[in-house]
Amino acid sequence: MARPVWTGVLGFGLVSLPIGLYTATDSHTIRFHQLQRGTADRIRNRRVNERTGDEVDLADIVKGYDTGSEYVIVEPQELDEIAPGRSRSIDVVGFVDLDTVDPVFFDKTYFLGPRGAQYGKVYALLERALAESNKAGIATFVMRGREYLVALKVEEAEGLLTIHTLHWADELRDPHAEVPDLPGKVEATAAEVKMAMQLIDALAMEWEPESFHDTFREKVEALVKAKAAGETVEKAEPPAEPTGAVDLMEALRASVERARSPKDTGEKAASPGARAAGGKKAPAAKKRARSGPAAKGRELMALTKAELYEKAAAAGIPGRSSMNHDQLADALAHTGRDRRKA
Repeated sequence: MARPVWTGVLGFGLVSLPIGLYTATDSHTIRFHQLQRGTADRIRNRRVNERTGDEVDLADIVKGYDTGSEYVIVEPQELDEIAPGRSRSIDVVGFVDLDTVDPVFFDKTYFLGPRGAQYGKVYALLERALAESNKAGIATFVMRGREYLVALKVEEAEGLLTIHTLHWADELRDPHAEVPDLPGKVEATAAEVKMAMQLIDALAMEWEPESFHDTFREKVEALVKAKAAGETVEKAEPPAEPTGAVDLMEALRASVERARSPKDTGEKAASPGARAAGGKKAPAAKKRARSGPAAKGRELMALTKAELYEKAAAAGIPGRSSMNHDQLADALAHTGRDRRKA
């Protein structure tokens, strides 16, 4: 059973609910140690007095605020003493429409649970009220020496209340000052907009977060495993070339065709409408019309490099680890033709 990272009281109006906050996410980042090149010697970070060079024990470290001419020393207990109630309670100051909170404000998520079965009714009541009203409670509280602005919202699928820490308004940067070359009022043609909408429609899908996973982490793990075994790994493709304004329409058209092309031989990719209707297969006549060498080549080009590499490995194509996407597709297409000739 996980331990709460913070305990206290959630207050809204005259209602108080003893709660605990629990970490909602885990990071699965692969962590490396720092080593000196050519050795297996670890590099360590130490807390060192910059004047004497001596290492300092953690218990002897205090907080100091630089005023410019001197440091003002602040002890940890002094931070707690200036806001004793604030560090033990989350007081909802009001409720806002959840849709009005811009996603850019959201930072970290915590599960919120009642501190005892006897508070289940209050918890369930608040969870249902927030779900039916589509509201979020806005509050502030202090945790670990820092004040947080938070949103209290419900996760309907789980029947769960969550606390989301929010960025303060003055922490958000002005995008117009930070991002160069924003296009402003550049007008796209009606044909370009229509084609872009067709591409969005062709790539429409249901939001299923469990279908996504950290592929880069898997590649790092494969790299480490291969290097440990004295092997090499497939190199990734270089990034795509930027799409220029001149060939934008052609790039959109090709993208729509690729999104609508089948992933496997003889099977037509279901359109968003077909997926919504249960993913019915294309008529047999259309399947026959798409079969043949040309269709096979288009199908291969529509696959990702990883999918092509997997097929090339199964087909035993030599030199595949050094091939790019188009070379793999071409090699697979020739393999198919060679087998038919034989």
